[in-house]
Amino acid sequence: MNDINTDNIKSQMRKGVLEYCILSILREKDAYASELITRLKEASMIVVEGTLYPLLTRHKNLGFLSYRWEESPQGPPRKYYSLTPKGRELLAEMDAAWDEMVNTISLLRK
Repeated sequence: MNDINTDNIKSQMRKGVLEYCILSILREKDAYASELITRLKEASMIVVEGTLYPLLTRHKNLGFLSYRWEESPQGPPRKYYSLTPKGRELLAEMDAAWDEMVNTISLLRK
């Protein structure tokens, strides 16, 4: 038995890529917070609203995301988030950084 907690390592790795995952989802289509959480959970990127909302707010304040309100067929209006042009630029940079990291790790794992 070693002293390293693999669950903690996996959790930290997920946190490190969470922003990238959210922006990637929004590249496909605009979404409201509950949709984002569902998609992330389906991909085993466990996240709770308390983690998601501050991240969305920060990205909106930095100009990477915008939002609009839409009436919901069930319940109150929903806030739909979308990527801004600046957010698309950030995502393109993150795509390149991700590809570089995957290539580097692949080389090191050989």
